[in-house]
Amino acid sequence: MIDPLPAFFSGKSVSRSSRLSLFSERGLAVLVCATALVSAGLIFWVAQSVAIAVGFAGTALTLTALLFYARKLYPPVASAKLDFDWALVRDAADNDDVAIAVTDRAGRLVCANPLHESWFKGPVAPPALPVEGKFVTALTLAGKNAWKDGRSEAKSLKRDSMTFNAEVIRAGRSENHLVWRFRMSVQVDLAGEARRLIEGSAGTRIGEAGMMAVLLSAEGRVLTASPVFVIRAMGSPNSPVEGRDFVTLLDVDSGGTVRFAHEGRAGVPLRLLQIPVYADDPGSPALVLLLDEDGEKAGAGAGVTASVQALLAKLPLGLALADRDGRFLFLNDAFCRAVDVAPGARPVYPGDLVVKEDKAAVADAVRRFALGQAMTGDIAIRLVGQPDEPVALTIAGARGLGDAAVLLSIRDSSEESKLKKQVAQATKMQAVGQLAGGVAHDFNNILTAIIGHCDLMMMRHTPGDSDYDDIQQIKNNSNRAAGLTRQLLAFSRQQTLRPQILQLPDVVSEISNLLKRLMGETVALDVKHGRNLGAVRADPGQLEQVIVNLAVNARDAMPRGGTLTIQTYTVTADEVKKLGSDILPVADYTALSMSDTGSGIPPETLPKIFEPFFTTKEVGRGTGLGLSTVYGIVKQSGGFIFADSKLGQGTSFVIYLPVHQSDGKIVEDVVVKEKPGDLWGSGTILLVEDEDMVRAVAERALTRHGYNVLTAIHGEEALEILNSRTDIDLLVSDVVMPVMDGPTLVKHAREKFPTLPILFMSGYAEEQLRKSLSIQDVGFIPKPFSVQQLAESVRAAMPRGTAAK
Repeated sequence: MIDPLPAFFSGKSVSRSSRLSLFSERGLAVLVCATALVSAGLIFWVAQSVAIAVGFAGTALTLTALLFYARKLYPPVASAKLDFDWALVRDAADNDDVAIAVTDRAGRLVCANPLHESWFKGPVAPPALPVEGKFVTALTLAGKNAWKDGRSEAKSLKRDSMTFNAEVIRAGRSENHLVWRFRMSVQVDLAGEARRLIEGSAGTRIGEAGMMAVLLSAEGRVLTASPVFVIRAMGSPNSPVEGRDFVTLLDVDSGGTVRFAHEGRAGVPLRLLQIPVYADDPGSPALVLLLDEDGEKAGAGAGVTASVQALLAKLPLGLALADRDGRFLFLNDAFCRAVDVAPGARPVYPGDLVVKEDKAAVADAVRRFALGQAMTGDIAIRLVGQPDEPVALTIAGARGLGDAAVLLSIRDSSEESKLKKQVAQATKMQAVGQLAGGVAHDFNNILTAIIGHCDLMMMRHTPGDSDYDDIQQIKNNSNRAAGLTRQLLAFSRQQTLRPQILQLPDVVSEISNLLKRLMGETVALDVKHGRNLGAVRADPGQLEQVIVNLAVNARDAMPRGGTLTIQTYTVTADEVKKLGSDILPVADYTALSMSDTGSGIPPETLPKIFEPFFTTKEVGRGTGLGLSTVYGIVKQSGGFIFADSKLGQGTSFVIYLPVHQSDGKIVEDVVVKEKPGDLWGSGTILLVEDEDMVRAVAERALTRHGYNVLTAIHGEEALEILNSRTDIDLLVSDVVMPVMDGPTLVKHAREKFPTLPILFMSGYAEEQLRKSLSIQDVGFIPKPFSVQQLAESVRAAMPRGTAAK
């Protein structure tokens, strides 16, 4: 547990009366007398009057005597110093079912117990917990109400597969702290479900099958019972049975035979089967089933009757019966699923289900419950199929079930384990995506400097120079590296898209020659285009990457040759309705289909193909990022992608991109290209960049294009320059910087210069930044960029009349 601040707990100060108790009354009296005599002597020495000195001393001693007399009559109540045992306080908060956190007025975390850190992945201060978005708002409201009313609560907070209820209390000596208490919420009321089944038609059908059911409280009193039980136990269907002591309704003779007390010795012997509703809570309600023995004494049967087996088979709980030697007599399907064995391959002993280290403990527990009294207990075991995840096996002594002596119960946690693995995989992939985005951001800064210096060098060299080809080669390789960073960003869905209004056939035509070279001589390329295709809004470069990635995968699936068919066609909203897809919204789409005649994808592999790092290729030939990159680009472009494959017949990928419309009409693609001569300009630019190499390249590039450039390494230095000058025409700033970042700088700058143009540059995605920025009217240029791209962006951002000479 995080150690709390001592000031939070009362008992910091000590009263004046308790400090006086350090001196004894006798010593204090001597001290007062001595002080009075010394003071009288000083007065006599100054005034040379015995009467004045004696009078002062007498008065002082008289007042002191009166004070001591009053103290005897009215002794002060000493305020006891609270000496907290901090270890005791921590142990009281560190329980296993309540997560506790304490925050102060500023919302900072003061303390939290280990369970809070475990549930919420670290010491996180409420209400900023990793729960679903709308529940953060509910927690925030609960905190405000607690400050106002002293107490509040929020219910059904969702996080992954868990649900919590929160209670918030204003506490502390000055009531300046909030105590947050989180409890796990029980989602399924098994006791309520059992009551509903017993009281409904299911209870009647159980009675028709010769069985009776009763739900008992932890104290053994009847909560509800089936109609047949009420008739047999009370003699009338209308007799009240709820609240009756269950034991008083039965009679047990000397031979151990159980009958209804109302029926007497002439009654039919009964078999009792007790099932706890919550296997992990011994104090929970219990479901008791009663069956007629048909005149036989309990234990006389050989094995388990068919009626008991039929009942246990239908129950959703994992149940099994074993004899006194520990051999299995019966296992229902739920038990087989929970222990991960085939229903037909029944194990002989319970020990066959667990790891070697747990076999002896399981065998001993089964033997102890079989020979002892009828009771229930739990034992933690590790199954052979799940050696790393302990589960609870509930064992109960069984009576009146023939050869069965032990009832075993286990909860089927396969779905829960599956969800845990999915959450762990999603968390891991999210971390990998964040790492990939961070690496790409830093790499983009390096590539910006390399590409920029290449551009500056090429301005001083002509194509005939000896160094020109080497510089061009460096720039080409840098652009290839920039493509790799784009792939990393696409994998993490953080790539910067430059969408345009375009036609899919134009994109396919641009890349057709490259595809023919990629396919080789053994693979034929067949391209077909439909008519009246709607325009789409997408990044043409990213679409080309999607087509190339799918084509390369198709080529690898056809090592002996084949045909790759690329087709574009229109899919209307009516056709989407006929498809009946739950994923594809009803709208007009332009579709791109890529089909091959290769080996196909196995059915068990098809659902995993878009997962990052999943590949079926041998080591060294595939990274597993190709199809995940395709999926990321398509989804970020607002489209959908589906795959269909049959072994030996090939694979088909279909991409649906929504038709772009404006005011009900399709917008044609209009791209205005700047002339090189238009990139020169004038004006003063404030360049803010913490990376020295990027700042140097950008400064030189803008200076060569005619601008007056001022530089700063972070936001605070840039603010000083803005406050000292009034001729700044444009602010070009990086987004992520130390001391003060770009958005904070712009907010302060807009307070003094509300119309100042802003151009952000960053290695992160523009879409991702705009979601987190609340600044209006700002431009953006992604890293890495060339000198020409920087000049184009600056010219577009400069005010009219300033950029052009």
